[in-house]
Amino acid sequence: MTPAAAAGVVTSVRGAVVDVTFEGQSLPAINTAMIVEWDRPEALILEVHSHLDPGTVRAIALQATAGLARGAPVRATREPISTPVGNAVLGRLLDVVGTLRDRGPALPDDTPRRAIHHAPPALKDETSTTAVFETGVKVIDLLAPLAQGGKAAMFGGAGVGKTVLVMELIHAMVEKYQGISVFAGVGERSREGHELLTDMQGSGVLARTVLVYGQMNEPPGARWRVPMTALAIAEYFRDQKHQNVLLLMDNVFRFVQAGSEVSSLLGRLPSRVGYQPTLATEVAALQERIASVAGAAVTAIQAVYVPADDFTDPAVTAISSHMDSIIMLSRAQAAEGFYPAVDPLGSSSALLDPLIVGEEHYRIAEAARNTIARFRDLQDIIALLGVEELGASDRLIVKRARRLQRFLSQPFAVTEAFTGVPGRSVARADTLKGCKAILDGETDDFAESSLYMVGTLDEAREKEAASAKKGSGSAS
Repeated sequence: MTPAAAAGVVTSVRGAVVDVTFEGQSLPAINTAMIVEWDRPEALILEVHSHLDPGTVRAIALQATAGLARGAPVRATREPISTPVGNAVLGRLLDVVGTLRDRGPALPDDTPRRAIHHAPPALKDETSTTAVFETGVKVIDLLAPLAQGGKAAMFGGAGVGKTVLVMELIHAMVEKYQGISVFAGVGERSREGHELLTDMQGSGVLARTVLVYGQMNEPPGARWRVPMTALAIAEYFRDQKHQNVLLLMDNVFRFVQAGSEVSSLLGRLPSRVGYQPTLATEVAALQERIASVAGAAVTAIQAVYVPADDFTDPAVTAISSHMDSIIMLSRAQAAEGFYPAVDPLGSSSALLDPLIVGEEHYRIAEAARNTIARFRDLQDIIALLGVEELGASDRLIVKRARRLQRFLSQPFAVTEAFTGVPGRSVARADTLKGCKAILDGETDDFAESSLYMVGTLDEAREKEAASAKKGSGSAS
């Protein structure tokens, strides 16, 4: 039975932080919901954050507080915020409190709901897997393979392709991934959310996907809690339906940023680089809930904005410590036109182990990484003296490294409308075969352009043959 609701009044409003006084009543518990009863068409929902004294609570508003005045009546539900879950929400777009935002039909009355706050599974119930989650993106499958039921993050500054890579992974996994997808749009632009919704409708993915948004124009409370709403939906499919879930989050840094804004409004002293003192705790509370249990896996792919391209930023290091696979996006790679702009030396994965991916994959990946690393060491000498001044072995390494870099680029399906080049999805076996051939010198006579923005090595051979034929034709 639900406890009787308590009535209080607003006594202070500071942006997203609202103080509510309850005279002569027991205070609502931490993380329970309160509803402001005002004359607006949409209810204003507050979440209890702390107890200030025996009669006052401090709460975080999950919608805009413009127009809220002291003395406004507040009803404490004494229950946590909940969101609709289950098959009824598939193909729908929800906000942080579970309200439909896609202007579609209302949900059935018997739609189950689940609290957005939930403890992670006990360690004894969690399972780990070493199954490789193939993405069809060559550089990721080779150097930073993802784990089925693991956590992967793409780190990059502004404009290096994080969102494009997330959208390409969604597109690539439509056929391969038999399960439910939950997408959390955390603090991103409304335009990006609209584009993603339109793309999903066009590709037929939406029927198996739930979209949960807390956009950039919403208050920090909404952006801070929207990952919890997405997790509640993912956990329901994992625990009740025993289905595999693909959880995509773009952008986890905005979750940290929203927590920092809330922390400032609460009056806490900032910690390193101005972040909230509870940074590590908040990130851990989110990431520890992303877990797999027997019979159902939650695979998480997260985009993380790197402020000012500083990979030592406290938020970036706090998030990366929870990841199985780390994909670093490099501005230098993007500047040279290598897309996806994944840094082959900065990216890593716990799965890149001969006991997991196999001896051959591990050997090829290490050889590729060593070749590119040696090429980078030589770049200063090349810039000063030229390639001709290098030894024969170093010239060969440079030649193969340049071809390898170009082969690890590939066109994406989601960018076809802008580039006119059809996307390529490459099987891991074909990626390994192509990289091995380049490292063994089979493409030493190829023009570098023949390996740029192709799928498999066979496609590069066709491109090289067509180029050679065209050259001989023009010569005659």
